[in-house]
Amino acid sequence: MQSKPTILLVYTGGTIGMVKNHETGALKVFDFKKLLQRIPELKLLDCDIETISFENPIDSSNMDASKWVKIATIVEENYDKFDGFVILHGSDTMSYSASALSFMLENLKKPVVFTGSQLPIGDLRTDAKENLITAIQIASLRHKHLPVIQEVCLYFEYKLYRGNRTTKISAEHFNAFTSPNYPALAESGVHLKVSNDLLWPVANDSDLKVSHEMDSNVVIVKMFPGISEAVLSAIVNIPGLKGMVLETYGSGNAPSEDWFINILQKAIANGLHVVNVTQCSGGSVNMGHYETSTMLKKLGVISGEDITTEAAITKMMYLLGQDVPHEEFKMVFETSLRGELS
Repeated sequence: MQSKPTILLVYTGGTIGMVKNHETGALKVFDFKKLLQRIPELKLLDCDIETISFENPIDSSNMDASKWVKIATIVEENYDKFDGFVILHGSDTMSYSASALSFMLENLKKPVVFTGSQLPIGDLRTDAKENLITAIQIASLRHKHLPVIQEVCLYFEYKLYRGNRTTKISAEHFNAFTSPNYPALAESGVHLKVSNDLLWPVANDSDLKVSHEMDSNVVIVKMFPGISEAVLSAIVNIPGLKGMVLETYGSGNAPSEDWFINILQKAIANGLHVVNVTQCSGGSVNMGHYETSTMLKKLGVISGEDITTEAAITKMMYLLGQDVPHEEFKMVFETSLRGELS
């Protein structure tokens, strides 16, 4: 007889793990060991659930590379004991964390599902229960004794997305996330429907490889009409800066003034990796399509294609942490490693 799947819930912090003090109205973290008391419906799930929490849960605004390493290490240390992992996380930086973990967990063959909520778990109208219950169900899915999901995902408001394809679009609505350039992997309604043809395929039998190095010497620069030479020059000359994600207009367009081109040319010649992503909510960079992006292509600016800003910056941190040779960096970045590019 097949045993029940075992799922590890990892609480990092965020609204989903909060309860309201009804006297003061203040939110406080509740003891996750008492999770079944708060959500007795979890007992009805056909899986065994264990929990682990950050010793000091954080607001997701305080998420950083060291915390990503902490999450990745928890998965690594418990990888053989559990069939799936659900990461409870604040929604504000969840897309960054899901993207980062997708790169840090190489050869992943088990589900790592990020979820959270817009309202605390103790709130009468909370979205936390549905998000948590369905995320656990998704992490428990198996076919022929193997996990159906074998990648890092994000589940929120009835939809499961590839983690490194997501971005947060609303601070108010329950439908807080979207995946602008890749369809949802699964949708929860009366039935849980998984689009198997969209799942990231496991190509080899290699063991899980976890990266513990993420280089934070990077920056995101969003282009805007009127950006000055002094500002851009100051940014690219930050001591120790190794990479820059440049959010450009439309399909990858940027100013064609001499000062702008000269700053980028000098920065790239000095070893700075520059990735071009669109600041549009959807679509792809296509350098050379317009004259205003032709020079960027000639300079050796890396095309982010249809990658999200969140995935671009975390991929850059990951590759820099892997010490990818400078001459290979562009080729590796423009290659889809975990389904982050079409």
